[in-house]
Amino acid sequence: MKLISWNVNGFRACLQKGFEDFFKAADADIFCLQETKMQPDQAEFNPEGYHIYFHSAIKKGYSGTAVFSKTEPINVTYGINGTHLDEGRVITCEYEDFYFVCCYVPNAQDGLKRIDYRMEFEDDMRAYLSELDKKKPVIYCGDLNVAHEEIDLKNPKTNRGNAGFSDEERGKFTELLGAGFADTFRRLYPETVTYSWWSYRFRAREKNAGWRIDYFVVSERLMERVVNSEILTDVMGSDHCPVMLTIEQK
Repeated sequence: MKLISWNVNGFRACLQKGFEDFFKAADADIFCLQETKMQPDQAEFNPEGYHIYFHSAIKKGYSGTAVFSKTEPINVTYGINGTHLDEGRVITCEYEDFYFVCCYVPNAQDGLKRIDYRMEFEDDMRAYLSELDKKKPVIYCGDLNVAHEEIDLKNPKTNRGNAGFSDEERGKFTELLGAGFADTFRRLYPETVTYSWWSYRFRAREKNAGWRIDYFVVSERLMERVVNSEILTDVMGSDHCPVMLTIEQK
């Protein structure tokens, strides 16, 4: 079973940069997006054989998530237990043997202006995932807006304390892993340096001066079914690249 997550940084723009070709070639069972920056009727993309779910922000052109699934979920919910709905950040799809949670975690912003909301979101999400995990295993993925360890970004010393690499954000990710979840890529590749996001400035992608902030996190008991966790650095169309998880089906 193949699962793909991609922060497209504007779905309408990404559609003009080869998205459809990649989508067809990838042939994923579940393909989810973050930062769609659109309302559901603003993009003409209706791939045959997929059930489609959008969660758009109230604010136009901001945030937003989407899920394309070959299998129709048992249930689809938005937000976190009925909260955090206004920015379109979370879609949960329930399947027979797991929950799939697509998430675009809020950015703490320059000067950590939004760190209090970010901490609240992290605590609510961790509690939510833990509750789901009591019922069946969880696959949690998306742009989680944190580089967890120094290996996860090019310049850790100069970025210490900045949004995405603050002690507070890194600590919340550590708490999530401590609650019974695994960072699939880092578990499989403990010493591999690979990034999933590069600034549009200073030719960062060309220089590979990036951050690994896009993840597939799973319930610990699902790790035995993980075949591979990959970062598809060659795929263009956004300032992020897609990440992919392959798991054995039951």
